[in-house]
Amino acid sequence: MILSKSMDMSLDKSSWVSRATSERKEVSLQAYQRYKRRNLLVFCLLLCCLILIALLSLRSGSYETSLLEIAKAVAGKATDSKVNTVVRNIRLPRVLTAIVGGWGLGIAGCVLQAILRNPLASASTLGISQGASFGAAFAIIVLGAGAQGSTIAAMQFSNPLLISFCAFLCSMGVSVVILALSRFQKITPEAMVLAGVALSAMFQGATTLLQFFANEVQLASVVFWTFGDLGRTSWKEVGIMTVVVLLATGYFVASRWNYNALESGEQTAVSLGVNVHRVRIANMVVCSLTAAVIVSYLGIINFIGLVAPHIVRKVVGNNHTFLLPCSAVMGSILLLLGDFAARTVISPVILPIGAITSFLGAPLFLYLLFKGGKKL
Repeated sequence: MILSKSMDMSLDKSSWVSRATSERKEVSLQAYQRYKRRNLLVFCLLLCCLILIALLSLRSGSYETSLLEIAKAVAGKATDSKVNTVVRNIRLPRVLTAIVGGWGLGIAGCVLQAILRNPLASASTLGISQGASFGAAFAIIVLGAGAQGSTIAAMQFSNPLLISFCAFLCSMGVSVVILALSRFQKITPEAMVLAGVALSAMFQGATTLLQFFANEVQLASVVFWTFGDLGRTSWKEVGIMTVVVLLATGYFVASRWNYNALESGEQTAVSLGVNVHRVRIANMVVCSLTAAVIVSYLGIINFIGLVAPHIVRKVVGNNHTFLLPCSAVMGSILLLLGDFAARTVISPVILPIGAITSFLGAPLFLYLLFKGGKKL
C-alpha cells in the first residue's frame, strides 16, 4: 500500500516536471518568435530608410526635380531627357557606390569584430585603409599616375586603374602580414588589432616620406585621393564592387552560426565543432579582400565598419542572423548620409567624404576606449 502511494507520488512529480519543462520550452519559443519578428521589423525599417535616403540623394544637386521624376529617371522614363542623363550617368552611379561601399564596409566590420572578439576591429583600425593610401601614393608619385587639372573640382587622375591596383596590393599586403602573424606566431586576436595599429603607423610614415619628395601636383593628387570620393567610380567599378560584396555577403551569412558560437568564447565554439583558427583565417581573408576592393576605388573611408555594427547591435543584439544584414544596411545608410551631407552642407562645394565619416566615427572610437579599454 505504502509502495503504491510512493509510486503514485513519483509519477505525479515526474509528470509535473515534464509539464514544467514543456511550458518553459513553449515560453522560450514564443520569446524567440517575438525577438525574430522585432528584428525583421527593424531590418525592414532600415531598408525603407535606405531607399528614402537614396531617393533624396538622387534628388539633391544643382538640377532639381521632383521625387516622382527621379524615380522615373532611374528606369530611364522621365519626361525630361536631361533628367534621365543627369540621374543615370552622374547621380545613380554615385548613390549605388555609396550603398555598395557602405554595405561591404559595414558587414566586413561586423565580421571582424566577431572573429577577433574585439569591438575596435575594422578595416581602418587593422591598417588596411592606410596600406591602400600608401599604395595610391606610390602609384601617383613613383609610377607617375598623377592628376591632371588645375583645381580640385576639375582634378582627374591620368591612370586611375594603376592607382586602384597599387592601393589594392598594399592593402592586401597588410592583411597578409597580420594573417602571417596569426598563423606562425600564434598571436591573440587582441594583438592582431595592435599589429594593425603598428602597420598603420608604418604606412603613414612611408606615405609622408613619399609626399616629402613629391612636387606640388603629385602632392595635391595624393591628398585628393586620401580625401575619399564617391564620384570617381563608373558603372564598371560599381559592377566589380557589387560582385565582390555580394559574394562576400553570401559567405558571411553562411558562416553566421560560427560567429554566434565565437560570441560565447573559443572554448564553447570548439566544443560545438567550430575550427576557430580556420574560421578566423578564412574570414580575415574575405573581409580584407572586400575592404581592399572598396578602398582601392573610393579612397580612405574611415569608421563605417566600426560604427555600423555597434549602432545596430544595441537594437538587434549579438545574433548574427540579424546583426549581419542590419550592419550591412546601416553601413549603406551611414555612407549615403555622409555623402548627402558632403554635397549639401556648403553646396555647390563637395566636402571630402572621408572627413565626414571620421567626424562620425572618432567620437564612438573614443567612447569604446573609455568604456572597454581595460578589456582590450
